[in-house]
Amino acid sequence: MDNPEIEVAAEDRPLFAPRTPALRWGILAAIVAILAAAGGAYYFLQQRPEPPVSVQAPAAPPAPAPQASAEPRIEHPIEAPSTPPAVALPALGESDSVVHEALAAILGVPRFDALLRPQDIVRHVVATIDNLPRKNVALRLSPINPVPGTFRVGGPEGSVAIGADNAARYAPYVMAMEAVDSARLVALYVRLYPLFQEAYAELGYPSRYFNDRLFEVIDHLLATPDVQGSVALVQPKVLYEYADPALQDLSAGQKILVRMGGENEAKVKAKLRELKRALTRGM
Repeated sequence: MDNPEIEVAAEDRPLFAPRTPALRWGILAAIVAILAAAGGAYYFLQQRPEPPVSVQAPAAPPAPAPQASAEPRIEHPIEAPSTPPAVALPALGESDSVVHEALAAILGVPRFDALLRPQDIVRHVVATIDNLPRKNVALRLSPINPVPGTFRVGGPEGSVAIGADNAARYAPYVMAMEAVDSARLVALYVRLYPLFQEAYAELGYPSRYFNDRLFEVIDHLLATPDVQGSVALVQPKVLYEYADPALQDLSAGQKILVRMGGENEAKVKAKLRELKRALTRGM
């Protein structure tokens, strides 16, 4: 996985940080909204590889970097429970049954079985969210089942564009996002947060805070351009690419939003804005 450079603090701090105001809305609903956008369609448009970076050796050895004197700052802390939970959290590697049961109770068993993969749920949610702002997202790490059907294209003779009927394939994912009960999900997210943080540390971020990364990803997805009209494609090899270089240069998560169609993209963004406003008020 393509991980960025990691800041390491001189001293570790607990990453499940207490705070005074209560979280009032669904952080996990934002996760579901993002993953509904992701929807398992990563393989329909080829990602452009990153160009190699040329690095020149310095003329003299650099001075040692100063040791960090402060603990890593947590921008969006999660409230630690005031009382111990009635049932202890399972180990991360044994958490699937607990997470499955809890999410199925919120989403409904048929919808959960249709949309979500039941293995390594927390790890796959964290890895997918972390990678949405990057150029590539591994389909094998997606917690979402692939969108059914085939990628639909159209356009006049001699040109190719995303088909007008392609957006309908994403409707079940968007409906699931809109049906999310934020109040129930936030309680689940807070209860399970140590598992999300542990999975994030496993990715190579032992001194970073997953909830902060979630906010970063929400902002990144909200910055996706609103594309009007049909979206032209090219097919240089086997897979399609966006004809517009600016769209082709978007991140994996932003490309997915564009591919969903304007109406679906607007619904996902509206949900994310609503959740971000509520989360900000609760900080």
